[in-house]
Amino acid sequence: MEAPEAAASGQSERKEEEASSAQAEDGPKSKKASLKRTSTAKEKKTKKARVSRPAGPGYTVQQGEDMLFVISNVASQYDGSVWKKGRKKRKSATEKIKANQKKKKKTVPAKPKRRYKMYKLGGKDTAVSAPQQDFHPGFGQNLPEEVLISIFQMVVIQDGAVPFLCRVGQVCRAWNAAASSPVLWRKVTLGHCWIAPGKDQLPKTERKVMDTVNWLAQNRFSQLRDFSLCHWTKNVNVALEAVSQFCPQLASIKLSYCSGLKMRAFHSLGQHSRCLRSIDLQFSEFQVEGFLGYLEHFGSQIKQILFTHGLKNDRLLTAISKGYCPDLELLEVNTKLDSKGCELAVCIQALQRACPKLKTFRMLNVRPLHRSMRSGADAPLGFPLLEELCIATTSYSYMSDKDLLGVLFGSTKLRVLDLRGCSRITPAGLAALPCLELECLFWGQYFTSYMVSSLPKTGLPMVTEKWGHTLQQLDIANQLFTEEDLEVAVSFLAPGAAAATLRTLNLSGTRITPSALRSVIGQQTSLDYLNVSSCRYLPRGVKKIYRGQEEIHQLLDKLE
Repeated sequence: MEAPEAAASGQSERKEEEASSAQAEDGPKSKKASLKRTSTAKEKKTKKARVSRPAGPGYTVQQGEDMLFVISNVASQYDGSVWKKGRKKRKSATEKIKANQKKKKKTVPAKPKRRYKMYKLGGKDTAVSAPQQDFHPGFGQNLPEEVLISIFQMVVIQDGAVPFLCRVGQVCRAWNAAASSPVLWRKVTLGHCWIAPGKDQLPKTERKVMDTVNWLAQNRFSQLRDFSLCHWTKNVNVALEAVSQFCPQLASIKLSYCSGLKMRAFHSLGQHSRCLRSIDLQFSEFQVEGFLGYLEHFGSQIKQILFTHGLKNDRLLTAISKGYCPDLELLEVNTKLDSKGCELAVCIQALQRACPKLKTFRMLNVRPLHRSMRSGADAPLGFPLLEELCIATTSYSYMSDKDLLGVLFGSTKLRVLDLRGCSRITPAGLAALPCLELECLFWGQYFTSYMVSSLPKTGLPMVTEKWGHTLQQLDIANQLFTEEDLEVAVSFLAPGAAAATLRTLNLSGTRITPSALRSVIGQQTSLDYLNVSSCRYLPRGVKKIYRGQEEIHQLLDKLE
């Protein structure tokens, strides 16, 4: 038994010797290893000591630069969680998987449901989402309905009822109720906005258009008074029939660049629209026989008629002269500016007998025949209530002083006189007119195919002396009056109360001099438009249009 023990002891001695020799060989490396082992042992001891320590107080104190922060760690905004100081314990792989599964199963708070209201537009029920009024109410929903209607009224006056009211009616219930007010739908204009220009209207689109018009007429147009269609080439008759049937207060109809208006539409207007007073068919194609039949039976209620000159439309003026519209107050016959040879045979005396209540008579770019303007053996009747006469043309006019006096004989209430292009009218003929308080005189010469006479004229002081105290707008463009005549004429526009009356002055192409111009603009206090372009007697740099009193005062400084 002694032998094995001695052998074991010998082996242990040899191992100790080998270890000591290895330590001697390694030197500093063995020391480092021993230091590492001792440090890890100390860390383990400290960790065990920390875990075994009792829990600290329910708060933590953090020191700042000039204050102490006391942070509570007893409760938190999250349920079941306590804030602890120190590093977070790392989760194992199985714990991470379970946590991810819980996150997926965690219920998300449900979003508030949106209510859907059915708005019938275009003949079909359309679901439009409208937020609940009790969920985050906005500024518009809190406003009273009367205030919303007042706000919408401002927009409607500027931009029209369509499509503004159709769009805001889909915002919410409050806005829909306000937009549905019949007060906002008294004036409506429907343009051709369903298809692109130049493309044909598909049957489906056509049905949608008519369904929309019918729905609007039945649900929105109960107080409609002014109705307009622009650029409609189809469905004009159906639209007018729907409007006339459901709009008892309809007073005005305007068709602009429309076509296809037939007798059945006029028949529907006569049957249902007993409040209709104004019909505007300018630049539109319509069945003349249908309109004549309407005027024959219902012309006594019409007070305004506007149409475009044409070969067939001339019969309308003949029918009016026969007495179809005894209460007519406004009559306008016009044509395009580029039209040539537009002569209209009109019997002035017959028109004066048939329409004694006429207040506005306009023939724009339409020249009345010279033989039709001559009065017969009977004394002229005149228009006793006439306030505006317009016989403007871009070509040549045959109207003379005698013809003008025959039209305006007895028209003492005339306020506006437009004679642009009437080169045969003289200052003596104007001074002989019976009206004493003329406010607007447009006497400029604007020719396109005829030459203007270069001979100087005289007599303008007779015109300005008669109406200088009442004139608000004066246009004598391209009238070749002499320098002395102009200087005397403008002197009647400046003194006394007349200095605060004149607002617009057009002297383009005249022979006005700097001294005469200074005398008129130096004393005018209300002048805000001045045209002195192409005035050869004025210095360079000032021949232009001046808008506003500030620019006119700057011109006065330059002239001085």
